[in-house]
Amino acid sequence: MITQTVVHLHGSPSEPDSDGHPEAWFTKNFQQTGPSFVKEIYHYSNRERATALWYHDHTLGITRLNVYAGLAGLYLIRDKEEKSLPLPKGKYEIPLIVQDKSFNPDGSLFYPAQPEDPSPGLPYPSIVPLFLGNTIAVNGKVWPFLKVEPRKYRFRLLNASNTRTYKFQLSDLSSFFLIGTDGGLLKRPIKVQSLDVSPAERIDIIIDFSRFEGKKVVLQNGIDLDNPTGEIMEFQVTKRLPCPDKSKIPCKLSNIDFIPVEKVKKVRRLTLNDSEDEFGRLMLLLDNKEWDDPVTETPLLNSVEIWELVNLTVGIHPIHIHLVNFQVLDRHDLNGNLLDPLPADFGLKDTVLVAGEQTVRIIMKFEPYSGDYVWHCHRLEHEDHDMMRPLKIIPSSLNKHKR
Repeated sequence: MITQTVVHLHGSPSEPDSDGHPEAWFTKNFQQTGPSFVKEIYHYSNRERATALWYHDHTLGITRLNVYAGLAGLYLIRDKEEKSLPLPKGKYEIPLIVQDKSFNPDGSLFYPAQPEDPSPGLPYPSIVPLFLGNTIAVNGKVWPFLKVEPRKYRFRLLNASNTRTYKFQLSDLSSFFLIGTDGGLLKRPIKVQSLDVSPAERIDIIIDFSRFEGKKVVLQNGIDLDNPTGEIMEFQVTKRLPCPDKSKIPCKLSNIDFIPVEKVKKVRRLTLNDSEDEFGRLMLLLDNKEWDDPVTETPLLNSVEIWELVNLTVGIHPIHIHLVNFQVLDRHDLNGNLLDPLPADFGLKDTVLVAGEQTVRIIMKFEPYSGDYVWHCHRLEHEDHDMMRPLKIIPSSLNKHKR
Protein backbone atom coordinates (compact mmCIF):
# COMPACT_ATOMS: atom_id res chain seq x y z
CA MET A 1 0.00 0.00 0.00
CA ILE A 2 1.34 3.44 -0.98
CA THR A 3 0.54 6.10 1.60
CA GLN A 4 0.51 9.75 0.60
CA THR A 5 1.19 12.46 3.16
CA VAL A 6 2.06 16.14 3.50
CA VAL A 7 2.57 18.08 6.71
CA HIS A 8 0.68 21.28 7.57
CA LEU A 9 1.78 23.37 10.53
CA HIS A 10 -1.66 24.53 11.57
CA GLY A 11 -1.79 28.17 12.65
CA SER A 12 1.64 29.05 11.30
CA PRO A 13 2.13 31.95 8.85
CA SER A 14 4.13 29.68 6.57
CA GLU A 15 5.32 30.53 3.08
CA PRO A 16 3.11 28.77 0.50
CA ASP A 17 5.74 26.19 -0.43
CA SER A 18 5.97 25.16 3.26
CA ASP A 19 2.28 25.29 4.10
CA GLY A 20 1.41 21.70 3.27
CA HIS A 21 -0.90 22.27 0.33
CA PRO A 22 -3.30 19.31 -0.07
CA GLU A 23 -1.89 18.56 -3.53
CA ALA A 24 1.76 18.85 -2.42
CA TRP A 25 1.69 15.29 -1.05
CA PHE A 26 4.51 12.79 -1.37
CA THR A 27 5.09 9.08 -0.79
CA LYS A 28 7.96 7.28 0.95
CA ASN A 29 11.36 8.68 -0.08
CA PHE A 30 9.49 11.10 -2.39
CA GLN A 31 9.13 8.38 -5.02
CA GLN A 32 5.81 9.96 -6.02
CA THR A 33 4.70 13.55 -5.51
CA GLY A 34 1.52 15.52 -6.02
CA PRO A 35 0.94 18.23 -8.66
CA SER A 36 1.64 21.06 -6.18
CA PHE A 37 4.77 19.51 -4.65
CA VAL A 38 7.72 21.94 -4.60
CA LYS A 39 10.35 20.85 -2.08
CA GLU A 40 11.26 18.16 0.43
CA ILE A 41 12.28 20.37 3.36
CA TYR A 42 9.87 22.93 4.79
CA HIS A 43 10.88 26.14 6.55
CA TYR A 44 9.09 27.58 9.58
CA SER A 45 10.25 30.95 10.93
CA ASN A 46 8.82 30.34 14.44
CA ARG A 47 8.60 34.12 14.87
CA GLU A 48 4.95 34.37 15.83
CA ARG A 49 3.82 35.21 19.35
CA ALA A 50 3.81 32.43 21.95
CA THR A 51 1.12 29.93 21.07
CA ALA A 52 0.20 26.27 20.65
CA LEU A 53 0.26 25.35 16.99
CA TRP A 54 -0.21 21.79 15.83
CA TYR A 55 1.03 19.80 12.87
CA HIS A 56 -0.94 17.22 10.97
CA ASP A 57 -1.32 15.55 7.61
CA HIS A 58 -3.19 17.50 4.93
CA THR A 59 -3.30 15.15 1.93
CA LEU A 60 -6.16 15.77 -0.46
CA GLY A 61 -9.00 13.31 0.10
CA ILE A 62 -7.40 11.26 2.90
CA THR A 63 -6.64 13.77 5.65
CA ARG A 64 -9.28 12.12 7.85
CA LEU A 65 -7.53 8.75 7.58
CA ASN A 66 -3.99 9.97 8.17
CA VAL A 67 -4.84 12.19 11.14
CA TYR A 68 -6.98 9.44 12.67
CA ALA A 69 -4.05 7.03 12.26
CA GLY A 70 -1.88 9.35 14.35
CA LEU A 71 -0.24 11.95 12.11
CA ALA A 72 -0.82 14.88 14.47
CA GLY A 73 1.02 16.61 17.30
CA LEU A 74 1.41 19.87 19.22
CA TYR A 75 4.04 22.48 18.33
CA LEU A 76 4.62 25.07 21.07
CA ILE A 77 6.07 28.51 20.36
CA ARG A 78 7.56 30.54 23.24
CA ASP A 79 8.38 34.24 23.56
CA LYS A 80 9.74 36.65 26.17
CA GLU A 81 6.31 37.96 27.14
CA GLU A 82 5.00 34.50 28.01
CA LYS A 83 8.20 33.53 29.84
CA SER A 84 7.92 36.63 32.04
CA LEU A 85 4.51 35.59 33.38
CA PRO A 86 4.18 33.61 36.66
CA LEU A 87 2.13 30.86 35.00
CA PRO A 88 2.56 27.17 35.91
CA LYS A 89 5.72 25.90 34.22
CA GLY A 90 7.77 22.77 33.72
CA LYS A 91 6.00 19.62 34.90
CA TYR A 92 2.97 21.75 35.80
CA GLU A 93 2.36 22.65 32.15
CA ILE A 94 0.93 19.63 30.33
CA PRO A 95 -0.19 19.12 26.71
CA LEU A 96 -3.45 17.22 26.23
CA ILE A 97 -4.33 15.96 22.74
CA VAL A 98 -7.91 14.68 22.75
CA GLN A 99 -9.20 12.31 20.05
CA ASP A 100 -12.07 9.86 19.91
CA LYS A 101 -11.18 6.39 18.65
CA SER A 102 -12.78 3.02 17.98
CA PHE A 103 -10.92 -0.29 18.08
CA ASN A 104 -11.19 -3.74 16.56
CA PRO A 105 -11.08 -6.79 18.88
CA ASP A 106 -7.34 -7.21 18.18
CA GLY A 107 -6.65 -3.65 19.35
CA SER A 108 -6.13 -2.13 15.91
CA LEU A 109 -7.92 1.07 14.99
CA PHE A 110 -11.38 0.76 13.48
CA TYR A 111 -12.65 3.22 10.89
CA PRO A 112 -15.83 2.60 8.87
CA ALA A 113 -15.40 1.69 5.21
CA GLN A 114 -18.94 2.75 4.31
CA PRO A 115 -21.89 4.65 5.78
CA GLU A 116 -24.11 2.60 8.09
CA ASP A 117 -26.89 2.35 5.50
CA PRO A 118 -25.10 2.40 2.11
CA SER A 119 -27.19 3.03 -0.99
CA PRO A 120 -27.08 0.55 -3.92
CA GLY A 121 -24.10 1.08 -6.20
CA LEU A 122 -22.06 2.93 -3.59
CA PRO A 123 -18.30 2.44 -4.12
CA TYR A 124 -16.40 0.34 -1.59
CA PRO A 125 -14.70 1.72 0.37
CA SER A 126 -16.66 4.96 0.56
CA ILE A 127 -16.37 8.14 2.58
CA VAL A 128 -18.66 8.60 5.58
CA PRO A 129 -20.25 11.95 6.53
CA LEU A 130 -18.83 11.93 10.05
CA PHE A 131 -16.93 9.76 12.51
CA LEU A 132 -17.61 9.50 16.24
CA GLY A 133 -15.42 7.00 18.04
CA ASN A 134 -16.73 5.05 21.04
CA THR A 135 -13.70 5.75 23.25
CA ILE A 136 -11.82 8.91 24.18
CA ALA A 137 -8.02 8.97 24.00
CA VAL A 138 -5.79 11.62 25.56
CA ASN A 139 -2.18 11.67 24.38
CA GLY A 140 -2.81 8.24 22.88
CA LYS A 141 -4.22 6.60 26.02
CA VAL A 142 -7.88 5.67 26.39
CA TRP A 143 -9.64 7.27 29.38
CA PRO A 144 -6.38 7.91 31.25
CA PHE A 145 -5.79 9.25 34.74
CA LEU A 146 -3.22 11.82 35.80
CA LYS A 147 -1.88 12.24 39.30
CA VAL A 148 -1.64 15.92 40.15
CA GLU A 149 -0.67 17.95 43.19
CA PRO A 150 -3.19 20.23 44.94
CA ARG A 151 -2.02 23.33 43.07
CA LYS A 152 -2.45 25.15 39.76
CA TYR A 153 -1.72 23.39 36.46
CA ARG A 154 -1.60 24.77 32.95
CA PHE A 155 -3.06 22.53 30.22
CA ARG A 156 -2.47 23.08 26.50
CA LEU A 157 -5.48 21.25 25.10
CA LEU A 158 -6.02 20.35 21.44
CA ASN A 159 -9.15 18.82 19.95
CA ALA A 160 -7.54 16.59 17.32
CA SER A 161 -10.72 14.58 16.68
CA ASN A 162 -12.02 14.08 13.16
CA THR A 163 -15.58 15.23 13.80
CA ARG A 164 -16.39 15.47 17.50
CA THR A 165 -16.93 18.78 19.29
CA TYR A 166 -16.46 18.76 23.07
CA LYS A 167 -17.87 20.79 25.93
CA PHE A 168 -14.98 20.55 28.36
CA GLN A 169 -16.01 20.85 32.01
CA LEU A 170 -15.07 19.48 35.41
CA SER A 171 -17.30 16.85 37.01
CA ASP A 172 -18.25 19.15 39.91
CA LEU A 173 -18.93 22.01 37.46
CA SER A 174 -16.43 24.21 39.29
CA SER A 175 -14.65 27.05 37.52
CA PHE A 176 -11.32 27.16 35.76
CA PHE A 177 -9.57 29.81 33.67
CA LEU A 178 -9.17 30.26 29.93
CA ILE A 179 -5.90 32.12 29.31
CA GLY A 180 -5.29 31.48 25.61
CA THR A 181 -6.73 30.34 22.29
CA ASP A 182 -5.44 29.23 18.87
CA GLY A 183 -3.36 32.37 18.40
CA GLY A 184 -1.86 32.64 21.88
CA LEU A 185 -2.58 34.33 25.18
CA LEU A 186 -5.68 36.42 25.80
CA LYS A 187 -5.46 40.00 27.04
CA ARG A 188 -6.76 38.80 30.40
CA PRO A 189 -7.97 35.48 31.86
CA ILE A 190 -11.63 34.47 31.58
CA LYS A 191 -13.27 32.46 34.35
CA VAL A 192 -15.42 29.69 32.87
CA GLN A 193 -17.32 26.55 33.87
CA SER A 194 -17.19 24.96 30.42
CA LEU A 195 -15.70 25.50 26.98
CA ASP A 196 -17.03 24.36 23.60
CA VAL A 197 -14.08 23.23 21.47
CA SER A 198 -14.53 22.01 17.90
CA PRO A 199 -11.95 20.03 15.88
CA ALA A 200 -8.57 21.81 15.41
CA GLU A 201 -9.25 24.41 18.09
CA ARG A 202 -6.81 24.79 20.98
CA ILE A 203 -7.44 26.12 24.46
CA ASP A 204 -4.91 27.19 27.07
CA ILE A 205 -6.44 26.69 30.51
CA ILE A 206 -5.46 26.75 34.18
CA ILE A 207 -7.11 24.45 36.71
CA ASP A 208 -6.49 24.97 40.43
CA PHE A 209 -6.60 21.56 42.12
CA SER A 210 -6.02 22.91 45.64
CA ARG A 211 -9.76 22.61 46.34
CA PHE A 212 -9.64 18.89 45.43
CA GLU A 213 -6.91 17.83 47.86
CA GLY A 214 -7.02 14.03 48.27
CA LYS A 215 -9.95 13.70 45.84
CA LYS A 216 -10.65 12.77 42.24
CA VAL A 217 -12.17 15.01 39.59
CA VAL A 218 -13.06 14.09 36.01
CA LEU A 219 -12.64 16.18 32.89
CA GLN A 220 -15.94 15.65 31.09
CA ASN A 221 -17.55 16.19 27.72
CA GLY A 222 -20.74 17.94 28.79
CA ILE A 223 -22.36 17.35 25.40
CA ASP A 224 -22.37 13.59 25.91
CA LEU A 225 -22.74 12.86 29.63
CA ASP A 226 -25.19 9.97 29.11
CA ASN A 227 -22.56 7.97 27.19
CA PRO A 228 -19.07 6.65 27.97
CA THR A 229 -17.68 9.39 25.70
CA GLY A 230 -18.95 11.89 28.26
CA GLU A 231 -15.75 11.24 30.22
CA ILE A 232 -12.35 12.42 28.99
CA MET A 233 -9.85 11.70 31.77
CA GLU A 234 -9.53 11.61 35.56
CA PHE A 235 -7.34 13.79 37.76
CA GLN A 236 -6.22 12.11 40.98
CA VAL A 237 -5.21 14.85 43.41
CA THR A 238 -2.62 14.05 46.07
CA LYS A 239 -3.17 14.97 49.71
CA ARG A 240 -0.03 17.01 50.17
CA LEU A 241 1.73 19.77 48.31
CA PRO A 242 5.48 19.02 48.38
CA CYS A 243 6.43 22.67 47.93
CA PRO A 244 4.55 26.00 47.80
CA ASP A 245 2.75 26.88 44.59
CA LYS A 246 4.37 30.13 43.45
CA SER A 247 2.50 30.29 40.16
CA LYS A 248 -0.20 32.91 39.67
CA ILE A 249 -2.90 33.85 37.19
CA PRO A 250 -2.08 37.46 36.25
CA CYS A 251 -4.89 39.95 35.71
CA LYS A 252 -3.15 41.00 32.49
CA LEU A 253 -1.69 38.33 30.24
CA SER A 254 -0.76 39.85 26.90
CA ASN A 255 -1.04 42.74 24.49
CA ILE A 256 -3.12 41.96 21.41
CA ASP A 257 -3.32 44.42 18.53
CA PHE A 258 -6.82 43.90 17.23
CA ILE A 259 -7.51 45.10 13.68
CA PRO A 260 -9.63 48.28 13.43
CA VAL A 261 -12.75 47.74 11.30
CA GLU A 262 -11.93 51.01 9.53
CA LYS A 263 -9.08 49.26 7.71
CA VAL A 264 -11.38 46.77 5.96
CA LYS A 265 -11.07 46.81 2.16
CA LYS A 266 -13.57 44.07 1.32
CA VAL A 267 -16.41 42.12 2.90
CA ARG A 268 -17.12 38.60 1.65
CA ARG A 269 -20.34 36.74 2.43
CA LEU A 270 -19.63 33.01 2.20
CA THR A 271 -22.17 30.27 2.81
CA LEU A 272 -21.73 26.80 4.30
CA ASN A 273 -24.03 24.44 2.41
CA ASP A 274 -25.11 20.81 2.29
CA SER A 275 -25.69 18.91 -0.93
CA GLU A 276 -25.49 15.38 -2.37
CA ASP A 277 -23.00 13.78 -4.72
CA GLU A 278 -23.81 11.44 -7.61
CA PHE A 279 -24.13 8.49 -5.19
CA GLY A 280 -26.57 10.26 -2.89
CA ARG A 281 -23.95 10.79 -0.18
CA LEU A 282 -24.02 13.92 1.95
CA MET A 283 -21.65 16.50 0.50
CA LEU A 284 -20.81 19.68 2.40
CA LEU A 285 -19.62 22.70 0.42
CA LEU A 286 -18.23 26.19 0.90
CA ASP A 287 -20.25 28.81 -0.96
CA ASN A 288 -21.79 25.98 -3.02
CA LYS A 289 -18.46 25.30 -4.72
CA GLU A 290 -16.29 22.18 -4.91
CA TRP A 291 -12.51 21.93 -4.49
CA ASP A 292 -11.80 21.85 -8.23
CA ASP A 293 -13.92 24.90 -9.06
CA PRO A 294 -11.92 28.04 -9.99
CA VAL A 295 -10.54 30.04 -7.08
CA THR A 296 -12.88 32.82 -5.94
CA GLU A 297 -11.25 34.06 -2.72
CA THR A 298 -8.32 36.21 -3.92
CA PRO A 299 -7.47 38.89 -1.34
CA LEU A 300 -4.58 41.27 -1.88
CA LEU A 301 -1.43 40.84 0.18
CA ASN A 302 -1.58 43.07 3.30
CA SER A 303 -5.27 43.81 2.78
CA VAL A 304 -7.86 43.55 5.56
CA GLU A 305 -11.13 41.73 4.93
CA ILE A 306 -14.23 40.72 6.83
CA TRP A 307 -15.64 37.31 6.05
CA GLU A 308 -19.25 36.59 6.94
CA LEU A 309 -19.53 32.82 7.38
CA VAL A 310 -23.20 31.93 6.95
CA ASN A 311 -23.97 28.37 8.05
CA LEU A 312 -27.09 27.25 6.21
CA THR A 313 -26.77 23.72 7.59
CA VAL A 314 -27.88 22.42 10.99
CA GLY A 315 -24.45 21.08 11.94
CA ILE A 316 -21.30 22.60 13.40
CA HIS A 317 -18.50 23.57 11.04
CA PRO A 318 -15.09 24.60 12.42
CA ILE A 319 -13.72 26.86 9.69
CA HIS A 320 -9.94 27.12 9.35
CA ILE A 321 -8.18 29.68 7.15
CA HIS A 322 -4.54 29.01 6.34
CA LEU A 323 -1.79 31.65 6.78
CA VAL A 324 -3.70 34.06 9.04
CA ASN A 325 -4.94 34.62 12.53
CA PHE A 326 -8.28 36.38 12.75
CA GLN A 327 -10.62 37.98 15.26
CA VAL A 328 -14.26 37.06 15.76
CA LEU A 329 -16.36 40.22 15.47
CA ASP A 330 -19.79 38.83 16.33
CA ARG A 331 -22.31 36.02 15.97
CA HIS A 332 -25.90 36.23 14.69
CA ASP A 333 -28.70 33.80 13.99
CA LEU A 334 -30.02 33.67 10.44
CA ASN A 335 -32.63 36.30 11.33
CA GLY A 336 -29.90 38.76 12.26
CA ASN A 337 -30.33 38.55 16.03
CA LEU A 338 -27.08 39.10 17.92
CA LEU A 339 -25.86 36.04 19.85
CA ASP A 340 -23.58 35.82 22.87
CA PRO A 341 -19.89 35.37 22.06
CA LEU A 342 -18.02 32.24 23.04
CA PRO A 343 -15.16 32.76 25.52
CA ALA A 344 -12.63 31.85 22.81
CA ASP A 345 -13.98 34.66 20.61
CA PHE A 346 -11.98 37.14 22.71
CA GLY A 347 -8.64 35.78 21.49
CA LEU A 348 -6.82 35.38 18.21
CA LYS A 349 -8.09 32.44 16.19
CA ASP A 350 -7.22 30.36 13.15
CA THR A 351 -10.24 28.06 13.47
CA VAL A 352 -13.71 29.23 14.44
CA LEU A 353 -16.72 27.18 15.53
CA VAL A 354 -19.69 28.12 13.34
CA ALA A 355 -22.80 26.56 14.83
CA GLY A 356 -25.76 25.42 12.75
CA GLU A 357 -27.94 28.17 11.29
CA GLN A 358 -25.57 30.84 12.52
CA THR A 359 -23.51 33.63 10.95
CA VAL A 360 -20.06 34.42 12.31
CA ARG A 361 -18.16 37.50 11.18
CA ILE A 362 -14.36 37.45 11.30
CA ILE A 363 -11.74 40.06 10.40
CA MET A 364 -8.20 39.33 9.22
CA LYS A 365 -5.17 40.78 7.47
CA PHE A 366 -3.65 38.64 4.73
CA GLU A 367 0.07 38.65 5.46
CA PRO A 368 3.03 38.05 5.33
CA TYR A 369 3.07 35.99 2.10
CA SER A 370 1.26 35.87 -1.20
CA GLY A 371 0.60 32.60 -2.99
CA ASP A 372 -1.65 29.56 -2.93
CA TYR A 373 -3.33 28.52 0.32
CA VAL A 374 -6.66 26.94 1.31
CA TRP A 375 -9.56 27.39 3.68
CA HIS A 376 -11.85 24.60 4.80
CA CYS A 377 -14.06 22.96 7.38
CA HIS A 378 -11.96 21.08 9.95
CA ARG A 379 -14.43 18.30 10.40
CA LEU A 380 -12.14 16.08 8.40
CA GLU A 381 -14.85 13.97 6.77
CA HIS A 382 -16.33 17.24 5.49
CA GLU A 383 -12.96 18.59 4.35
CA ASP A 384 -12.24 15.43 2.36
CA HIS A 385 -15.64 15.59 0.60
CA ASP A 386 -15.51 18.52 -0.56
CA MET A 387 -15.68 21.30 2.02
CA MET A 388 -12.38 22.93 1.11
CA ARG A 389 -11.58 25.78 -1.25
CA PRO A 390 -8.43 27.32 -2.70
CA LEU A 391 -7.33 30.68 -1.31
CA LYS A 392 -4.97 32.75 -3.45
CA ILE A 393 -3.22 35.75 -1.91
CA ILE A 394 -2.44 38.22 -4.71
CA PRO A 395 0.75 40.33 -4.55
CA SER A 396 -0.34 43.92 -3.95
CA SER A 397 1.67 45.09 -6.97
CA LEU A 398 -0.72 43.29 -9.32
CA ASN A 399 -3.86 44.79 -10.75
CA LYS A 400 -6.45 45.22 -8.01
CA HIS A 401 -9.21 44.29 -10.42
CA LYS A 402 -8.06 40.67 -10.08
CA ARG A 403 -9.65 40.57 -6.66
